[in-house]
Amino acid sequence: MADGQSRGSHVLLDYRNYSSHGENDGHWMLNLMRESVMECGVREVHSHVEIFDGSISPPGFAAVVLIDESHVTAHCYSKSGLLAIDVFTCGDHDPEDVAGLIHERLISDNGSLILERRQRIDRF
Repeated sequence: MADGQSRGSHVLLDYRNYSSHGENDGHWMLNLMRESVMECGVREVHSHVEIFDGSISPPGFAAVVLIDESHVTAHCYSKSGLLAIDVFTCGDHDPEDVAGLIHERLISDNGSLILERRQRIDRF
């Protein structure tokens, strides 16, 4: 950056010991992400979840909330208990706020969940 200021930031959250909420697991996560985005005052543009039954890809889901500043995603491998969250904003909102809400709700819902990594990466 010529001026030393970043224009966007990613917050990455990697978890172990994620336990499934059953058949609606991906939809549960998508709702959690959408609620967190809305609570932080970020404008949602579109959202979608894809459920993987294990026939082609490992069982789990991929969820995305597109926001006018970028995106929030979640990828889960249910059998291995791995969950990756990515919050990226390149506007006026701090991705730490959205990531913090998601983290709080995940931990309160699943006491055995372990945050393996939380990292902020400045972009642009």
